[in-house]
Amino acid sequence: MLKKSISLTIASILSFLLISTSAVADKTDKKRTDILEMRAEVLERLYDERPETRLEIQNSVGYAVFSNIGVNVIFISGGGGKGVAHDKITGKDTFMKMGTAGVGLDLGIKDFRAVFVFHDTKAFNDFVEKGWDFSGEADAAANSGDKGGEVSGATTLSKKVNVYQFNEAGLAVQATLRGTKYWKNKKLNKNQS
Repeated sequence: MLKKSISLTIASILSFLLISTSAVADKTDKKRTDILEMRAEVLERLYDERPETRLEIQNSVGYAVFSNIGVNVIFISGGGGKGVAHDKITGKDTFMKMGTAGVGLDLGIKDFRAVFVFHDTKAFNDFVEKGWDFSGEADAAANSGDKGGEVSGATTLSKKVNVYQFNEAGLAVQATLRGTKYWKNKKLNKNQS
């Protein structure tokens, strides 16, 4: 009787662990799917506003797309986001996180999307493997042009990387990168199928 009771208890514990592990895996898969859907939406919006970027991304070695929500309260701002970097050579997606922090006179919530287009393999690999930290850099100046009242722009970090940033109003003339750090999301990259 005692053996049967122990066997049932062990079976119950194993069943619980199996169900829990499955639930965690489902949640992780859902997060990956949400990020990939966000990427598709942001790229489609970029292509609508700047059709030439479709060819730029096709000819790139890789690109990364991020979604960020930040909160600015008087002198302190902070935020976090998620994204994915896509290596065009290997076809691999690397899920990433981003965080922002800053000091300055501001108030409100900033919701933006950013697309990095890499024209150099080393620049892409450094971004994915080492992460980037723009905390010491000033905001990057944009290359911009007016198109019949529509303002569009891209920030050129170097000849190796272009950055496009959107907010609710559309494509920003200047990408604000100061105080932003990017790094791999270990949890979402683990056991990818």
